[in-house]
This record gives sequence, C-alpha cells and structure tokens, in this order.
Amino acid sequence: MLIYKVVELGTVTEEAIEDTLNEWTAKGWRFDGMQFAMRESSRRPSMAFILFNREEHERT
Repeated sequence: MLIYKVVELGTVTEEAIEDTLNEWTAKGWRFDGMQFAMRESSRRPSMAFILFNREEHERT
C-alpha cells in the first residue's frame, strides 16, 4: 500500500527545502512533488508543501 507524507514549510528558502528533502529521503521516503502557496503582494512563496510517498506492506 502506498502511503503519503506532507511536510509544510513556513520558511521557504533553498536551504530549508534542501534540508527537508535530505531529511525525509534519508528516512526512506521518496520525493513526490512540491506545491507553493503565494501571497498576492510578493513574488516569493509564503509556504511550501513537500510531498513524499513510500510503499508500506499491510500487516495481516
């Protein structure tokens, strides 16, 4: 069964994104995508949501 992990970043910087990607992929999660939340008054994103997934075997 495929399970998902969503990590919310309130500080969107190159370093914060890299740290999050490195941390969760080291834990066995695969990067699945990234979404940004924008403010109308700024070109920089105010938040980022980084999506991961991994295969988890069902226990019976």
